[in-house]
Amino acid sequence: MTLATPKTFTLEEYHHLIEIGFFDRNDRIELIRGELIKIAAKGTAHSVCEMRLERALYSLIGNRATLRGQQPITLPNNSEPEPDRAIVRNRDDDYLNGHPTPEDILLVIEVSDRTLNFERTVKMPLYAEAKIGNYWIFNLVDRILECYSEPYQNDGDRYSYRTTRIFLPNESVTLPEFSDLLLDLSTVFLPPKL
Repeated sequence: MTLATPKTFTLEEYHHLIEIGFFDRNDRIELIRGELIKIAAKGTAHSVCEMRLERALYSLIGNRATLRGQQPITLPNNSEPEPDRAIVRNRDDDYLNGHPTPEDILLVIEVSDRTLNFERTVKMPLYAEAKIGNYWIFNLVDRILECYSEPYQNDGDRYSYRTTRIFLPNESVTLPEFSDLLLDLSTVFLPPKL
């Protein structure tokens, strides 16, 4: 008896599907390890936190780097996630000739409430395997910022980050690669519910 196996896609096959219009304009899809993953719809708290984060980051970074929001980054493990925010190196072509790759990425940020487990168990090892040096999760469930750095691989095939730092909503955090830029988290997190 032969069991059916799901079809996985290479980056090239995924890009071809996009080019031929296979996906609807409203489809929210990411390629994760060759599998097409539907992105969960966002609630109000997620959307507002993301908007506040974007406003704060643009104000801090200016022209020193490129801020991307929900745009693809290309990873070597047949993955093309679209993180909520990514800070990438400036490039003359503004990435017209290809999405940012790990060498371009300074920081990947996800804002998470309902998808917190996915961000930790699927996205974190994915980013660590790609050697992305800094990964942040704005954890809206616990109202904390989780900062991960120093990707590593254990003796087997598990990837993660050596260093985890937790910041509270009333604290500030230094942006990776920009030691002079402090992000005031009170401008990003929503006030606690009464």
